[in-house]
Amino acid sequence: MSTKHTSWAEPYKIKMVEPLFMTTRAQREKAMEEAGYNTFLLKSEDVYIDLLTDSGTSAMSDRQWAGLMLGDEAYAGSRNFYHLEEAIQRYYGYKYVIPTHQGRGAENIISQVLIKPGDVVPGNMYFTTTKVHQELAGGTFADIIVDEAHDPRSTFPFKGNVDLGKLQAVINTYGAKSIPYVSIATTVNMAGGQPISLANLRALREFTTKHGIRVIHDMTRVAENAYMIKLLEEGNADRSVAEIVKEICSLTDGATMSAKKDALVNIGGFLATNEWDVYEEARNLVVIYEGLHTYGGLAGRDMEAMAIGIGESVDDDHIRARVGQVFYLGNKLIDAGIPVVLPIGTFGVFLDAKAFLPHVPQDHFPAQALASEIYLDSGVRTMERGIVSAGRDKKTGDHCYPELELVRLTIPRRVYTQAHMDVIAESVQRVFEHRDRIVGLNLTYEPKYLRFFQARFEKLISA
Repeated sequence: MSTKHTSWAEPYKIKMVEPLFMTTRAQREKAMEEAGYNTFLLKSEDVYIDLLTDSGTSAMSDRQWAGLMLGDEAYAGSRNFYHLEEAIQRYYGYKYVIPTHQGRGAENIISQVLIKPGDVVPGNMYFTTTKVHQELAGGTFADIIVDEAHDPRSTFPFKGNVDLGKLQAVINTYGAKSIPYVSIATTVNMAGGQPISLANLRALREFTTKHGIRVIHDMTRVAENAYMIKLLEEGNADRSVAEIVKEICSLTDGATMSAKKDALVNIGGFLATNEWDVYEEARNLVVIYEGLHTYGGLAGRDMEAMAIGIGESVDDDHIRARVGQVFYLGNKLIDAGIPVVLPIGTFGVFLDAKAFLPHVPQDHFPAQALASEIYLDSGVRTMERGIVSAGRDKKTGDHCYPELELVRLTIPRRVYTQAHMDVIAESVQRVFEHRDRIVGLNLTYEPKYLRFFQARFEKLISA
């Protein structure tokens, strides 16, 4: 009798549940109109399955909940800080650690420490909050990601890779002294959760060392990237995720982390560096913006949960199930003929709104309109990653027009079951069947920064 397993299951069992409630179509239409057709402005009580983000929405383990009860809420020198510091040094290898309330707190501080007006910051595709902090510090972002990242149909497995030729062109134009660091994300959000390869990181490290340029690591989803390396990159199949994570970090000089993703907590982040001078300046600034350098805007209990979550995040069984659930949903949509970004990424499935709604021009916000329609169909909340997220060109004032116009179906960790994935897939299929009837949107309110969070829209009469 064969003992081969044909199915896999989550490496945990459920001991607490939170009831979910389905609304009616009429209730959803009212809620969507009140939210200005922006899924960020919906009330969570009006949402059935929430795929808005995986940031701070994961389910914590019993060990993490127990850790909350061990919070040392001393203002200075909390024992939980030292537990967190030890976990970061053990699993990631960085020398110096400053906790922050979440990732963008770390982005703000590192930008102020390293960027001066006129600097250029190359990166493997922008991320919204990172780019804004770089610009507010006086820098300009330069995209150096491989061309395949901008093509949703390309099946290149490492769309997060840096094009060293593009980086050399930035150096030729601006000079290495105008580049404070190269900003590298492990798994590139705006490209569809796409990983960077170890080979590319090694080549980048060699290149930047030659030119005297730092590499700063957005390590929000580093364990997911490490799993993709284990899965896809030759020579890594027998390595543990923890081992690959450690090597990734060793190829960089410092990092910002939103622990609300990989590290499985509802709030928290940190800045890490191997340079004493950067650490010294950063811990001065953290006192101004966040809190003392041993708590950085967090309660002791939050730092304890983060320290435990970091260890859990690099467990091979955990990460295989986490990414496997994303693959499950992605493959169901592919089998149904739904246009999605290929290959399926690590933390969500990204619908190609240009291919889904070819009749809606980009300046009528097709991804925003599609996210609205999915909510109206089933109460599933998704989010836009396209022209709205890209914002405006700071020189011309016109919209930025990214190649990718996407709707992100982001899967929280340890929250939903495969049955929820089936419900989501069926909803997207229903919307796809009547896609010709979907019209675009008109922008009625736009905030100054990061407009996708708070902008409001209204339906156009026709596409």
